[in-house]
Amino acid sequence: MNTLVSFVVVLGVLIFVHELGHFLAAKLFRVKVLKFSLGFGPKVVGKVIGETEYLLSIFPLGGYVKMYGENPDEPEDSGVETDRSFASKPVWNRFFIILAGPLFNLLFSVLLFFIIFLFMGVPQNMDKGLQSTTIGSVGVGSPAERAGLKPGDVIIGIGDKVVNEWNDVLSTVKDSGGKELLFIVMRDQQKTTIAVIPAVDSVKNIFGEEVEQRFMIGIVKEELIENVPVGFFGALRAGFAQTWMFIYLTFMGIVKILQRVVPASELGGPILIAQLAGEQARAGWLNFLHFMGLLSVNLGILNLLPIPVLDGGHLVFLSIEAIRRKPMNEKAQIVAQQVGIALLGTLMIFVFYNDIIRMFTR
Repeated sequence: MNTLVSFVVVLGVLIFVHELGHFLAAKLFRVKVLKFSLGFGPKVVGKVIGETEYLLSIFPLGGYVKMYGENPDEPEDSGVETDRSFASKPVWNRFFIILAGPLFNLLFSVLLFFIIFLFMGVPQNMDKGLQSTTIGSVGVGSPAERAGLKPGDVIIGIGDKVVNEWNDVLSTVKDSGGKELLFIVMRDQQKTTIAVIPAVDSVKNIFGEEVEQRFMIGIVKEELIENVPVGFFGALRAGFAQTWMFIYLTFMGIVKILQRVVPASELGGPILIAQLAGEQARAGWLNFLHFMGLLSVNLGILNLLPIPVLDGGHLVFLSIEAIRRKPMNEKAQIVAQQVGIALLGTLMIFVFYNDIIRMFTR
């Protein structure tokens, strides 16, 4: 039940924020909004307020804002001024209305991270970079583990060389040529000497790509992280920085999937989102908000992909219209949208398949 509720909250909030962007931008440019729906398909419940019908629809994986004049072939409403039609607006008005949905998702991510950093502070490394020589973790099956090094050991020397910072450890191991090294460590306030033989291993980036190969022993420095209060503007800057980092990682993740660096089996759908939402909710509100912020960035960026039926596809059509000074051929748009629907349908089936396989092989 916790997983289901968390999933509904996360998805409901993010879809609402996205559609609110379209809605407010449409209102800004005096476009009549006929419907504001959370979900697709048949109406579950709805209420007309002013000129807009607000709906909850049966399929929750999305939503839409229906504007008057959005579809060229829809009948004209004699009771509505023609200048309130979406189609009657200049290209830049329509471009901004479409862009506002993904933009609101990105700004919502900034807001969530701002709230986290304002109340919790910004995590900072308190050991001033590489000064600490305390081992934080030891890789399973690594040369260090086999030799007997343990988390919490403080490296004070390697052979006859005094170790003052973590860079000394890294450079000595890297330049060892695979020869045995005598690590002098402080453990439980006692000095201990441990012989370790470095082995060549791959250094990988966040996407699993091999950056270089060098001698390593499989230890990671202890990070002394502490949340430091930064005030209103410091939290706001940190919120923008965190959002920008996730934007970059999302774009790079898409590129790495296309390059087959990251396997397509890593893609997840609604089932995976529901599982992660439940886990983060159980871990506490801080984790839950952080997860929602990450997902909001993903939703914003994915909607900007130049695929017909997504916001990015509509932005491509409008950009072409601006360059040509006339709309794209209607038949071409329809064909492109049919291709886009087929692509999204195939992708949805694929991610559902990944989610199901993940459930049974977990």
